[in-house]
Amino acid sequence: MKENIRIKNKRVSFEYFIVESLVAGIVLTGTEIKSIRQGKASLSESYCSFHGSELYVQEMHIAEYSHGTYNNHEPKRERKLLLNFRELKKLATKVKEKGFTIVPLVLFIDDNGRAKLEIGLARGKHYYDKREDLKKKDSKREIDRMTKF
Repeated sequence: MKENIRIKNKRVSFEYFIVESLVAGIVLTGTEIKSIRQGKASLSESYCSFHGSELYVQEMHIAEYSHGTYNNHEPKRERKLLLNFRELKKLATKVKEKGFTIVPLVLFIDDNGRAKLEIGLARGKHYYDKREDLKKKDSKREIDRMTKF
């Protein structure tokens, strides 16, 4: 049974320049993975931070499982990301530089049925960069509208 769950963080491309991206495993409970398979998760306001030498994703909302009883999970708890030591060390040094942060890009289920989180090392955009993106988006929409007729 192939599932093509891909939950995207749409705000990231507007708010940040993505410098580099990695795929990380994520530690979940049973009711969390069932909710993700139903597509009931949101990455809109989530971010990643270090606690000691481990990386956690914060504010990622996974809705409570409908058939979960007292075993149900907390929707916005912090979840540990699984990366190699070398990757964690590289990310930690980059984040200590001014202007870099780690943001979740896409939450998906891989071929083995495991939940994976694509994270990106990002640099924040300035106001004028955001205006430029909006102009490009509007002009692309106009061109598409003209070519339909």
